Amino acid sequence: MDRTRVVFVVIILGAMCLMGLGGVAYLLIPNGDDFVGDGREPTVGESVGSSSSDNSANSSNNPNVLVLDVASSSTKQNWLNEMVADFNGAGLTTATGKRIQVAVSHVSSGGSKDGILAGDIEPVAWSPGSTSWVTQLNEGWELRTNQPIASEACQDTIYTPLGVAMWRPMAEVLGWPDQPVSWEMLIDLAADPDGWGSYGRPEWGQFRFGHSHPQYSNAGMLTMTSLAYGITGKTSNLMPEELYAPEVEAALREIEQNTSKYGRITTDLLALMASEGPAYLHGVATFESDTVETNLTRANELAFPLAFIFPAEGTFWGSHPYCILDNAEWVSDEEVEAAEIFRDYMLADEQQALAAAHLLRPLEGEPPADGLLQLANGTDPRVTAETVPPLAEPDGALGEAVIDLFMRTKRKATIILVLDTSGSMQGQKMQTARTATAGFLERLDANDEVGVLLFNTRVTTLSPVQRVADVNEQLRDRVLGLVADGNTALYDATCQAVLMASEMQEEDLATGESRLYGVVVLSDGEDTAGTVSETQMFTTCLPRNAEADGIKVFPIAFGDEANEDVLARMARVTGGKWFKATPETIESVYFSISAEQ
Repeated sequence: MDRTRVVFVVIILGAMCLMGLGGVAYLLIPNGDDFVGDGREPTVGESVGSSSSDNSANSSNNPNVLVLDVASSSTKQNWLNEMVADFNGAGLTTATGKRIQVAVSHVSSGGSKDGILAGDIEPVAWSPGSTSWVTQLNEGWELRTNQPIASEACQDTIYTPLGVAMWRPMAEVLGWPDQPVSWEMLIDLAADPDGWGSYGRPEWGQFRFGHSHPQYSNAGMLTMTSLAYGITGKTSNLMPEELYAPEVEAALREIEQNTSKYGRITTDLLALMASEGPAYLHGVATFESDTVETNLTRANELAFPLAFIFPAEGTFWGSHPYCILDNAEWVSDEEVEAAEIFRDYMLADEQQALAAAHLLRPLEGEPPADGLLQLANGTDPRVTAETVPPLAEPDGALGEAVIDLFMRTKRKATIILVLDTSGSMQGQKMQTARTATAGFLERLDANDEVGVLLFNTRVTTLSPVQRVADVNEQLRDRVLGLVADGNTALYDATCQAVLMASEMQEEDLATGESRLYGVVVLSDGEDTAGTVSETQMFTTCLPRNAEADGIKVFPIAFGDEANEDVLARMARVTGGKWFKATPETIESVYFSISAEQ
């Protein structure tokens, strides 16, 4: 394992050097999230970087050079950057003799799709993570022009399969790697009152699962669709009405009631597994490449290595189609020719072999025997699209049904909002906090529960915990009327909110109800009032260790004066996540928190 990690680091450093020579520019996501990767991104995405050759010949002002603009999903960023550097140095030309220079923008699939339809970006070629994004783009383009944006079928480039990352000892108990592990097995395990005891390991307790939120994440959407395929026994032609069959809804409910953590991107869930250990989560739905990378780069943090499970019923292989947008008005015939030359270069054996070095699967055959995609690193190279069948991508109607069924079957949330209304919040911060909080309330499910505490010099209960459908409209109006004044009783308010959530949890446990519990704390400053000290808050109010089904705190550091160290520690000890926000990004932060509940 140590030798393999060294090889991996050398490869990454080499790729970084090539990226540096290529003039790579990275753009930061405004809310402190990890960069958005394909399959891990929210429905609305941002650009996460770009790559082009830093060559004086690479200029749209040079008549002897044709710059080929390519928008690509960020999952294959390292592979594409290295390949583009090689391509741009090869001096390939069009029929007229123009030298082709590729310039790549690394973007989220959903964000780039919306950007093309809105005219915000105008690439010649586009390579999202899966064909479902191509279907959506073509549908949108046809509404406007009566023709698809790409006249020919898009060509698959590499595979990034979706499955389940599980602690290796647990995966081995299920039969990994030599025996198939199915969604049916995981659903039965989740429903079994004996939990892991049915496999002779009662000390592991009930099965704890995590996946990203399908309303905000492509990976979450594909996970729920994969589950539906597994339950129905299909690999294609899954109709929306089939999802509402009682046996399908019941099976999904079983797995969702044992889902302890949602999220916006799958890498956050893997990070939680690394930091909190097997007592927190047993498995998360994610990508093969992320699982192997976690094993290689975080080996010293992991209690055990992770194993990547290909669900036996089938999986989404993530084919990353390459589409030449020849019907777009901004694309010339010569640009189409250049895009075809680059496509053929991508599909050549040498470039496919290079993909495996970046934890991506080549289109043909198994990964190289001496590569990183090996059992020692947590994945089975013997699995191919022939042994685990590809699942058909969901269209718009099926996707809507998947989200609807998820909202019906997911664990509902009890959320306490803790809002800073001290004098330092006056002006733009108070105005944007009011608006963003009201928007957050609108995104809650009708059967979620919400309470609101305000704190300045003292703590005030604006609204006790109640069902969202019963109070949402009135509560939004009251939030929109908040004013700022006084000091900052941050620690008193946090303790009171956690106590409220604890009391609700005890009541729910007594009646057999299973919910998720979260406390969202927005503050722009340090504690300056109240009776609870910082040490007292951490020793008497907050848990010593994060628990999968415990109360999670999601602090928002609103501005530069917030005590980021304290807020980050609140999140860390509870298994939540902290965010840094400004008046310009607060809505995006609330959007991210919505995916956690």
